[in-house]
Amino acid sequence: MLKILIAVDGSEHADRAIEAVAAMARSSLELEATLLCVSPEPLFYGSYTAATIQKIEDEQIVQQNAILAKAMEHARVAGLKVVAPARAYGVIANEIVRIAKDRQVDQIALGTRGMGAVGNMLLGSVAQRVLHQSPVPVLLVK
Repeated sequence: MLKILIAVDGSEHADRAIEAVAAMARSSLELEATLLCVSPEPLFYGSYTAATIQKIEDEQIVQQNAILAKAMEHARVAGLKVVAPARAYGVIANEIVRIAKDRQVDQIALGTRGMGAVGNMLLGSVAQRVLHQSPVPVLLVK
């Protein structure tokens, strides 16, 4: 069985990655997918109070849950077998590669462009970093 980690961030490109993996599954490959949503940790909390920091972290969880729920539904409609979704916090590319190693997946799938405001014109910076750091093949979906 082929195990694939699909990084999702709520973007159209992430939806296309789900569709690409579902197409692979329909072509008679036996596979299971794990959906992963990574939230970046704030670089600097400054002089925020503990309550404000907790509110920021709670909001990240709410956003991750919404992204994962939408991605799970999209995967279900596409006919993809999905195991329990995963969440992580930190440097997005590093966390995608770390979770892929931890879960011993055979491949990582992600969109070439995500929801990030900063990135390169042809290929997103997260996609580039994952491509260079990953010990397993990476499927980049445009």
